[in-house]
Amino acid sequence: MTTPRTVAPAIALQGKGGKLNSRRSKRMSRAKRVVISALLIAVSVVFLYPFIWLVSASFKPRADVFDNRLIPETFTFQNYISVWTEAPVGLWLLNTVIVTALAAITVTVSSAMVAWGFAYFRFPGRNLLFALVLGTMMLPAAVTMIPTFLIWNNLGLTGTLTPLWAQNLFGSAFYIFLLRQFFLGLPRDPFEAAKIDGASNWRMFRSLALPLSKPALVVTLLFEIQASWTDLMKSLIYLNDAATFTIPRGLKTIVDQFGFGGERHWEIIVTASVITTIPMIILYFIGQKQFIEGIATTGSKG
Repeated sequence: MTTPRTVAPAIALQGKGGKLNSRRSKRMSRAKRVVISALLIAVSVVFLYPFIWLVSASFKPRADVFDNRLIPETFTFQNYISVWTEAPVGLWLLNTVIVTALAAITVTVSSAMVAWGFAYFRFPGRNLLFALVLGTMMLPAAVTMIPTFLIWNNLGLTGTLTPLWAQNLFGSAFYIFLLRQFFLGLPRDPFEAAKIDGASNWRMFRSLALPLSKPALVVTLLFEIQASWTDLMKSLIYLNDAATFTIPRGLKTIVDQFGFGGERHWEIIVTASVITTIPMIILYFIGQKQFIEGIATTGSKG
């Protein structure tokens, strides 16, 4: 038979045991956080080091570019002056901004329209047609490269900036899939109510679907901006005049041009690379919140 005198010590021991377990769990949790933080810092350093090295090299004279010092021994701003005087970088930046803006806007709008049709409307053969659209993602770019070039050449548009962005008027299979998954997660009640009130399909798309899908649209926009800004292949195929070059094509020209006697002017090359990379970094920080939200929500829809 238990008595209050025998029960009390048992309860006290259980209490001490619970406190010890709690302390151990806190220590393990703290150690786990330290390990995870250390791993994240190490991975971040690995990814950041090339860019830090590039920025550091842009402030060095040509003889010190590859000395692997993150802090330049001889600090100079002459490279940033020379890159603007030795090549029409300003004109190339302008061409790239024009192409990137038109490509991003057109592919976002056209892909959203197609994705909305696949997500909202019910019609025979919808799934088959959507599967065919996704099937185009399996085609390598080299397969359609020559036919596409012949089309633009017959239209007399080779040598201009038009082929670099006008193809996006017809949407992109990847972006159509991305936006369709988001549209499928939107509730249908607001659209049915708007339809009862007499709203047209275009009005529902413009006033309801697009505002509700802002995160996914931002993701599409940022993806295409990055893709168009760094696209070298199209500019190599369609552009021949230096006045129409984009930044990737211009960087290729700088690499080819600044080599005399087998020695390349790497200080000019790395400086031009820094100048072209900074806009993408700024853009990402501006749209970081919407980008992360769009990736998370799009992945959980459908």
